[in-house]
Amino acid sequence: MALTFITTHVSLRSEHIFPVTLSNHRCSTQWSKVGKLEVQGLNKPKVLLRTDEPIIATELERNGREERRVEEDVFGEEEAPLVKQQERQIADCWREIHGQDDWAGLLDPMDPLLRSELIRYGEMAQACYDAFDFDPHSKHCGDCKYTRDQLFKHLGMEGQGYEVSSYLFATPKVGLPIFFRKPRLPEDWRENTNWIGYVAVSNDEMSKRLGRRDISIAWRGTVTCPEWILDLMDILKSISSDKIPCHDRMVKVEKGFVELYTNKDESFESCKTSAREQVLHEVERLIEKYHGEELCITITGHSLGGALAILSAYDIAETGLNITRDSRALPISVFSFAGPRVGNARFKERLESLGVKVLRVVNEHDMVPKSPGFLINEHVPSELMKLAEGFPWSYSHVGEELALNHKNSPFLKDTTDPICAHNLEALLHLLDGYHGKGRRFLLATGRDIALVNKACNFLKDHHQIPPFWHQDKSKRMVRSKDGRWIQLDWALV
Repeated sequence: MALTFITTHVSLRSEHIFPVTLSNHRCSTQWSKVGKLEVQGLNKPKVLLRTDEPIIATELERNGREERRVEEDVFGEEEAPLVKQQERQIADCWREIHGQDDWAGLLDPMDPLLRSELIRYGEMAQACYDAFDFDPHSKHCGDCKYTRDQLFKHLGMEGQGYEVSSYLFATPKVGLPIFFRKPRLPEDWRENTNWIGYVAVSNDEMSKRLGRRDISIAWRGTVTCPEWILDLMDILKSISSDKIPCHDRMVKVEKGFVELYTNKDESFESCKTSAREQVLHEVERLIEKYHGEELCITITGHSLGGALAILSAYDIAETGLNITRDSRALPISVFSFAGPRVGNARFKERLESLGVKVLRVVNEHDMVPKSPGFLINEHVPSELMKLAEGFPWSYSHVGEELALNHKNSPFLKDTTDPICAHNLEALLHLLDGYHGKGRRFLLATGRDIALVNKACNFLKDHHQIPPFWHQDKSKRMVRSKDGRWIQLDWALV
């Protein structure tokens, strides 16, 4: 999937139609007390033109009128779509925001700075989906569409203030036939190797604003069939059996996750080393490069990426990579989105004893964070957990949880679709509107609601945002100098 540009409209109060172009993050028109936009009809083009002519309301408009009144309330009655931010700066309290005190007092009510940081890191995880080449007709299928220096530029994230220092590749060896369709050029196909994330570091300007140099690792969630197969390998195995150091063989993690993290493929250049070796090498290099500066390590990921974020955080801490020359321990924080359980209770205890801080953001209606370990998990009595310690399906979540409910958003359908409940963009939308338990859903940053429908069908129909709208323009077909149509190579973008 890649960025595309579409034109649609937002629902304001007015007697005119205003064209609004959807950018990667925000709507180009500010929400204000302007008036209500009428809908021109389901069969009309999605490009809306300015007009002074009266508009006849369609059935869709009439049905959606009451819902839009509710949504206008979500933005407040006056010209204030943004919730006032506290005056303190992230540089003054970044340790608190990154879990120094386990986010005590920051989740309910929701701290504005924490919200903005969670959304920022969530967008870094979303970049792993937006830049992944899904197209089986592309010779780069399974890879990142863009070079490291162009990644954020092509995703409209130049303002992130980070530079990608390394890409991460994973090898999901499953010993089963590959059902993920191969591209037309099999000689370019890496059968078991896929791009799965990146390591980035804050630039000088961003580091000054953050109050430290931030080494950030972002992991992608499941997209290929081999990865889905590994996700289903939910039997616990000792983490030390996969070359990850641990003195306690009772510290166990899910077999599929740890194998994806540690597998390698000697037949292909980018996976002669495992994802584990790649990330440890890059973190070590960056810590050495910026020795003497205030540093921290922040790891994020969605779904499977959330599991890999927790695994890699544990690995960095257990191997002591975060210990500097002067014996200081660099803070390690994980912001996981819709992540599953990763290991057993002993893994949880060991992770937390190493000082790794984990905040898990979940949708209450999403089944992925409730697995594996449907029957025996952290919710059963501690005595039962102790008895089931050797059971291969005894799991426990780590860290703190921020549970959100998509039914609280007036913009979203009341659906049981598991794809919608698990969607990362929808989760970031819920974060934007969350202010605490029992508090009114109120969008705080003005984040464009159209992003919710990039890869699902979750927004209510009267918004007229097409579902699954995020796609390559013309499937990357462009006209060459001699007038023929050819598929654009991402390497030339």
